[in-house]
Amino acid sequence: MRMLPSSSDPDLAHSHAHTYQAPRTSSVARSSTVTRMPRVMVEWFAREHLGAHDVVGCDVEYSRLRRCTGLLKGAADEAIAGRVRALFRDGDRPDLGLGRSEMTRSFLPFCKEQLQPPLSVDDDDDDDVARRPKCPPFRPVIFHDGRLVRRPTTLVSLAILLWIPLGVLLAFVRITLGIVLPIQTIPYIAPFVGGAVITRGRPPAPTTGANGSSTGVLFVCTHRTLMDPVVLSFVLGRRVAAVTYSLSRLSEILSPIPTVRLTRDRDTDAARMRAELARGDVAVCPEGTTCREPFLLRFSALFAELSERIVPVATNYRVGLFHPTTARGWKAMDPIFFFMNPRPVYEVTFLNQLPAEATCAAGRSPVDVANYVQRILAATLGFECTTFTRKDKYRVLAGNDGIVGAKPAATATATKPGWQRRVREVLGFLRFTKID
Repeated sequence: MRMLPSSSDPDLAHSHAHTYQAPRTSSVARSSTVTRMPRVMVEWFAREHLGAHDVVGCDVEYSRLRRCTGLLKGAADEAIAGRVRALFRDGDRPDLGLGRSEMTRSFLPFCKEQLQPPLSVDDDDDDDVARRPKCPPFRPVIFHDGRLVRRPTTLVSLAILLWIPLGVLLAFVRITLGIVLPIQTIPYIAPFVGGAVITRGRPPAPTTGANGSSTGVLFVCTHRTLMDPVVLSFVLGRRVAAVTYSLSRLSEILSPIPTVRLTRDRDTDAARMRAELARGDVAVCPEGTTCREPFLLRFSALFAELSERIVPVATNYRVGLFHPTTARGWKAMDPIFFFMNPRPVYEVTFLNQLPAEATCAAGRSPVDVANYVQRILAATLGFECTTFTRKDKYRVLAGNDGIVGAKPAATATATKPGWQRRVREVLGFLRFTKID
């Protein structure tokens, strides 16, 4: 489970920080986390972000077909307390137990000392703070998956279930308008269907070379959702080709702008992007994948080698119910989930074109240019720069490197009848891109 950290992290932020940091100090030989939630949903977060050595919780029941039934086993307080005692042999007992009052029946009586956080800030004095052992700060939650933006409490879950039918209809209307209407009118139509596009900065006007052909501008965007280059085109009032990787076929069909598929081969991708720049403007997201939290992943330096006309664009979005990105789910549903939100808001901030002395034309290395663009975009959005890459994200969320598998060999499909091959080609967009 990689969705839980997004809901658990605010709990730590609003609670007494040192209460949770105490077990992470070097003086603690072993710390255990006890929860009533299913262990599979908590274990990764507790180990990675809380530094827990052991995680005790209930288990999820599965059917004979290995399908989750939604029922829990071993969720009683006595069963959880038994698992805690099983961790300590030969009469050994935990030195300190931290837990809320409702958990006292399970494991707190087994501990030598018992505390019930959150502790009052007034109870702390300067001497206690000075004597408190130092420990590293919590690792921020950068990557998490799942479609729900808000914690699925009872009321929120009920509201989402009631909204889904209307949301599907609203998404159909919004997508249809985006395909049918002229691209210049979308920012003005968006408020009438519940959306909003906020533009800051001065968009660059299209320029014409001496030979009468349009000179392409390379827009370097932060990657928040697959809608980044689409909204950029809406704001500019002209179609900007988007450089993509692992984009589903359904998203390509619905896209109102041209797309250029990359292969992750440096020479091939550079040639494709140069050819597209010769035709017109190109939008590229050097991060290579989306990030939901206020962090920017490491920028690929390839874009810096392709053009001297580089315009950084800081994009960001706000949604209320559904995340329009996923690492393990069906990527073809990304645009649908985005438009199912009651009020999706997109923010596009244009920065000044990079001066000549800040590009590779002045002798700067592509890596220096990429890092510079990352820093100014992060400063514009108030984000933090990181060195994480697409590979790091997919290893955390999906257990792989995020590389789309190669298509089956042609000989494998040649044995099928012609009509079957034709049906597969026509309905190819139904094969949702899923990286596992």
